[in-house]
Amino acid sequence: MTNPEVPYVKVHFRLEVEDDWPPASVESLWAVDQGDGTARLDNVPWFVRGVACGDIVATETDDEGVRWAGEVVRRSQNCTIRLIVFRDGGSAEARQSVINAFQELGVDSEGMERFGMIALDVPPGADLAKVQRLLNHGVAEEWWDIEEGCITSEWHTASAT
Repeated sequence: MTNPEVPYVKVHFRLEVEDDWPPASVESLWAVDQGDGTARLDNVPWFVRGVACGDIVATETDDEGVRWAGEVVRRSQNCTIRLIVFRDGGSAEARQSVINAFQELGVDSEGMERFGMIALDVPPGADLAKVQRLLNHGVAEEWWDIEEGCITSEWHTASAT
């Protein structure tokens, strides 16, 4: 959440759990209410697949007041990439060094201590080939493993070589 003056809401996503992963059946994301039954996601998803920060999703509120996500109405063109950091056991220092390295490439991220995870929010203006090279280098060095949570056609066509 970046601006306390806008109407933030929590949007809930149902998750498919397989082999005890992800560790929850629902993930809630902060979003900005658009006033028309939609909301713009305002944080990077840890487990939800197919959405990215900035995407606008349709929402529906249930009888208990919980706001549930529906389909994506408009894509932000951001990519969501998740890393599990192995280097130094996924320590806070290791996670912060990864966050710093991607920040130099114009990529925002968040770290999660519990699973040694980092969620990357790759904006459309970032040099996708450089981001991919760094990701691939880290995998080759066994510093981390990655999951592409939400990627664009531009991500697919960027050359990491």
